[in-house]
Amino acid sequence: MIDRPELSVVMPCLDEEDTIGICVEKANKAMKEANIDGEVIVADNGSQDESRKIATSLGARVVDVADRGYGAALMGGIEAAHGRFILMGDCDDSYDFLEIPKFASELRKGFDLVQGCRLPRGGGRVLPNAMPFLHRWLGNPFLSWLVRKMFRIPIHDVYCGMRGFSRELYQKLDLRSPGMEFATEMIIKSGLYSASMSQVPITLHPDGRKQHGPHLRTFRDGWRTLRLFLIFSPRWSFFRPGLLLLISAILGYALALPQTRIFGVALDIHTLLVASLFGLIGWQAILLSVFAKLFAARELMMPPNPSLESLSVEKVLGFGLGFALIGIGLIATVAGQWWASGLGSLDYPQTMRWVIPGFTSTAIGFQTMMAALMIGLLKLNPKK
Repeated sequence: MIDRPELSVVMPCLDEEDTIGICVEKANKAMKEANIDGEVIVADNGSQDESRKIATSLGARVVDVADRGYGAALMGGIEAAHGRFILMGDCDDSYDFLEIPKFASELRKGFDLVQGCRLPRGGGRVLPNAMPFLHRWLGNPFLSWLVRKMFRIPIHDVYCGMRGFSRELYQKLDLRSPGMEFATEMIIKSGLYSASMSQVPITLHPDGRKQHGPHLRTFRDGWRTLRLFLIFSPRWSFFRPGLLLLISAILGYALALPQTRIFGVALDIHTLLVASLFGLIGWQAILLSVFAKLFAARELMMPPNPSLESLSVEKVLGFGLGFALIGIGLIATVAGQWWASGLGSLDYPQTMRWVIPGFTSTAIGFQTMMAALMIGLLKLNPKK
């Protein structure tokens, strides 16, 4: 029977012989002094130096992780850990593992996730030369603000890699990112699943490695984080831009149909065309938000949306059919006028006020009916 410790400290490792020993020693010392029953797991991601040997000699359990990447290493280490709680942290000596008791204390209070904060706004401290200028004053504050705005998560340092969490939360989140965005995915999903969170201030120290620099790549990993935000927030990526375009389309129609003049500028057929373009793109974006949420819920990437789960294919088909019939009716009206005129010339400025809305409504109706079938496909129960 496996002896289950209270806390497992997991360190991803790739050629860290300069600092791995210091980190393992600090973690063991902190747990011993705070009377924490714990273990240290070093998730080795293919080190070619003495990292494995050093970690093992100091009592850490080394786990080989073949899949490359920061997230892959952490997932491998966490899966091998035995503790009720997990604390992850880089082994470059930038995080002080003597601060472990802060995290353990909050986890014992029942918080699902305890996030370290290096930034002054959250009570943390960044020592000189410990964080690049762009990371400290632009990238990290901006991306952390986006997380708070988009996902309503009370975290001031989204990139901090030192954090503790319960095993139960980790299993629930079903994390999948193999790269640096793993840590961000954990924060976002914790918010989506309404996990209880706490934040503890920590001190960031300069990187202690001498053999090589940080594995983090500023712009590549920054973009991956932003991309993750957009993927996990269909509301911001699709729905809100689509709704804004739809509102613009309705406003355009309201002004162009009666040939309104604003400051001497006539809004006419060309305004109708642009408004129709906005309407079509906007409605497509809203449909994409529905697809994204249904797919994400189906794949257990985020919790299901009760409103969308209650959608039926028949209701959406009926809605789309209604729009299509309105559009066909408008086009048929103009066709009738053309027939009555002996198939001759028409008053294009007037008839286009019927044709443009007719084509737009028909297109939206067709899109919606096709979307209904896609919704039906996405709502099929996945094979276990």
